[in-house]
Amino acid sequence: MEIKDVEYLNCFENKVQNELLKLCTEYNMLDGILLATDDVDDIWKEMAPEYVADAVREIQNYPEVSVSWAMYLGMAVAYGWDEDWEKCKETPYSSYYGDQGFDNMDDHIVRDVLGCPLEGTDAEQIVDMVRRCGQTTVSLIRLENIEPSTPMAFHAFARAIKAMFRIGAAIQMRRMGYKFEKVDLPDNQYS
Repeated sequence: MEIKDVEYLNCFENKVQNELLKLCTEYNMLDGILLATDDVDDIWKEMAPEYVADAVREIQNYPEVSVSWAMYLGMAVAYGWDEDWEKCKETPYSSYYGDQGFDNMDDHIVRDVLGCPLEGTDAEQIVDMVRRCGQTTVSLIRLENIEPSTPMAFHAFARAIKAMFRIGAAIQMRRMGYKFEKVDLPDNQYS
């Protein structure tokens, strides 16, 4: 891949992430700041190949599902990171499947991992936000006018789902009470 392609993909990923961050902030699911941790980001690097293998089968008929389930996965990993990091980092990707595999990963994560009854207000808010983010992401991909079934289309898709995963993790971290705070260090702290 050429340097200009990598630069383009970096810009595209940032664009998707920033649009999703803005959208989630408008709906009070985030506070305008992407909460993130290298631990959770590193898990994505491990799970991404398996997720992509599942998701590419859905692109044609269910494009929003193909990107949206990454957001649920980000929420689940962030939840596990907070609960028991040692266990979470050893949890295989397939354990996030529902009883119908990839098809109902969303319900399994919301109900069984996050502990939100599917008919409850929390679940409804999560599902609505993920749906909006999925629609936005698919629209952003389409606006790029990338020729389908090309290496560039694959890489743009991969960058978009990475952004969805990170936004999902940030939402869950905020739901658990994490936030960034400015810390004032005394002068000469490191002198």
